[in-house]
Amino acid sequence: MPATSPFADRRVVIATALLCCFLWGSAVPAVKIGYGLLGIVPTDTPSLLLFAGIRFVLAGLMLLAYGAATGKPLVQKRQRFGELALLGLVSTAGQYLFYYIGLAHSTGVKVSITTSTSTFFSVLLAHLLYANDKLTARRILGCLLGFAGVIVVNLAAIGFDLNLSLLGEGFIVIAALLFSVGAIYGKRLSADMDPTVMTGWQLLLGGAVLTLVGLIGGGHFAAFDWPDVVLLAYLAALSAAAFTLWSVLMKHNPVGSVAIFNCAIPIFGVLLSGLFLGENVLQWKNLAALVLVSLGIWMVTATGRRWKG
Repeated sequence: MPATSPFADRRVVIATALLCCFLWGSAVPAVKIGYGLLGIVPTDTPSLLLFAGIRFVLAGLMLLAYGAATGKPLVQKRQRFGELALLGLVSTAGQYLFYYIGLAHSTGVKVSITTSTSTFFSVLLAHLLYANDKLTARRILGCLLGFAGVIVVNLAAIGFDLNLSLLGEGFIVIAALLFSVGAIYGKRLSADMDPTVMTGWQLLLGGAVLTLVGLIGGGHFAAFDWPDVVLLAYLAALSAAAFTLWSVLMKHNPVGSVAIFNCAIPIFGVLLSGLFLGENVLQWKNLAALVLVSLGIWMVTATGRRWKG
């Protein structure tokens, strides 16, 4: 893409980032529904990984097929292929190994809000790596407010829930960190590589690892009918679209200017979880957490608007 790409325009960034976050937010209830359709229980880790692996292999194949149809170079040099494999291990296999297990041990609402920690990991990493993404007192306060939101969502009706789940919220936070690391590493690779091809290989290779681990561990599905096919196809398509668009935004904009839009993920996730999973989203702790996360992201945004247009 040329230096004057429309994806560097502020209005396009806002619309595209919100679309990505809506798609990722919709994945929370969709994956939960998939567990029920396929008969996967939270303790069946191999089947969780098999489900994730098949989803991302399909997503990667969709993108590579699109790349081939549009004449993009799919074959990469050995060194570049190794870099893509590392990106797939971190951003797909590693991230979703923790994410899928965490999702199975938590509620859709908690997962949606806890996932927003990736915003703050990205802001902190960008401060260390990029001269135009430095932390300020306002950004630091915004990050603290966001993490306060994560703590609030774990408040029980009688106070702090001291029995927080490492396999639940803990694994989701680790997945968020890996997402941030992978996004920044992908930004470097996309400097001289088409984002569609990069994302296609990332999802295919990472998904293959998850599928292999799941099969070796004895993962299986209780049933696989047309509703399962449709759901899996939707999850694969949303992954292909969201990850590619996010990579394009990261390529043409400072990390902090894109990462802060992750605040929309818990908002979409909470609303969609309430709609499709029947979860009670009108609890004071969930509303307070959303307010804190949104306020924290707004404070980061107010000091990071450097878009063109």
